[in-house]
Amino acid sequence: MIKELEKKLHNEIPLTKFMNLKILNYNEKELITTIPLDVNINDKGTAFGGSLATLTIISGWSLCWLISKELGFNSNNIVIIKNENSYKKPVTKDIICHTFKPNNEEINILKEKLLSKQSASVKITSQIVENNEICVDFVGYYVIKI
Repeated sequence: MIKELEKKLHNEIPLTKFMNLKILNYNEKELITTIPLDVNINDKGTAFGGSLATLTIISGWSLCWLISKELGFNSNNIVIIKNENSYKKPVTKDIICHTFKPNNEEINILKEKLLSKQSASVKITSQIVENNEICVDFVGYYVIKI
């Protein structure tokens, strides 16, 4: 499923291809995505803030897509409605984003709302981590429609 997602991102959101976004792993706890520093660099030799923001937003969108697939929905109608990034430290290496899956209760509520209203919102959090230190904290709210 992650290869299908990566192909979808590169074909339908061309920026992800230019950023060289890759999906490293997906499990019951998180989605891990990455982009290389060399094409996402700023004038200071660190990761460009716009690339960091884009990676967190697209990673959250991607997690919503994966969850909706797992729930048996084929939703391509996923949008972000609100987000906040907190930049705590500069990123000096290839960028790795950990996007955390909501807990089972939140996923069950999401499923119930999708079944009853064909629409639901979900809160997604991510962190960009380097050397075991949080460089970026992200909170985003997404709406999924079926």
